Amino acid sequence: MQTQTRAASPILPIAVLILAIACFQVGATLAKGLFPAVGAAGTTALRTGLAALMLCIVWRPWRMRLTRHEARAVVIYGIALGCMNLSFYSALKTIPLGLAVAIEFTGPLAVAVAASRRSIDYLWIVLASIGLLALLPLSRDSRPLAPEGVGLALLAGVCWALYIIYGRRAGTSHGGPSTALGMVVSSLFIVPIGFAQNGSALLSPAILATGCVVALISSALPYSLEMIAMPKIPTRTLGVLLSLDPALGALAGFVLLHEHLSWLQWTAIACIMVASAGSASADRVAALPD
Repeated sequence: MQTQTRAASPILPIAVLILAIACFQVGATLAKGLFPAVGAAGTTALRTGLAALMLCIVWRPWRMRLTRHEARAVVIYGIALGCMNLSFYSALKTIPLGLAVAIEFTGPLAVAVAASRRSIDYLWIVLASIGLLALLPLSRDSRPLAPEGVGLALLAGVCWALYIIYGRRAGTSHGGPSTALGMVVSSLFIVPIGFAQNGSALLSPAILATGCVVALISSALPYSLEMIAMPKIPTRTLGVLLSLDPALGALAGFVLLHEHLSWLQWTAIACIMVASAGSASADRVAALPD
């Protein structure tokens, strides 16, 4: 019984998911450097198209045999993935990165609320929500946010929620190959948009080199890690664990971009991290035998 419990422990999948989230944030700091040259659509096209090539080489998705239900999940997963990246990068043109991530997190938070069944789950969701609210500029002295940016960040949140739901379904049977196929679906409509707006600029050697790094760190590696981890983590835990995204984003900004945070923002980060750890611990205790 003890051996089976250890085999089913969520600790390793949770560690893999946290590593994926860290990759996303480091990649975001690199992606911002491409905005002046190729814009949000061009950056998304490079990230998506190059990541699709990388993932296909590694996972060889053409060997998959999908049922109709599995194919539907992969297609929705891929569309949600592409729309999430494009809308999020577009939001960054008018609102700050940390605020965009915080607004976008309404998607995973909604998933966590919908999947909650125990009283303790709501405690972690409330704590994470308090942390996210503290990251928003709600005081009178705060500069108003551009409505377009807020709307795009909310759209990214809706796509993120769909990504979680259908990503777990797509990854249950095929794991990494589902990620590769989903990225191919995403690139089929994102890459043409990027080329339509930027043309040959995307083929510049310097832009392609940076795009390859962004694709690897922001997509190929973390999405593969997420696809491995998501089917093994309960939905309620997954939704709250993803609240680490804005927290690690703020940390990445502090370390890599030398962005300084107020005490209130650091307190918000602490609330989010405690909520994530509490949710993971609750599921760990639930997994142990009586």
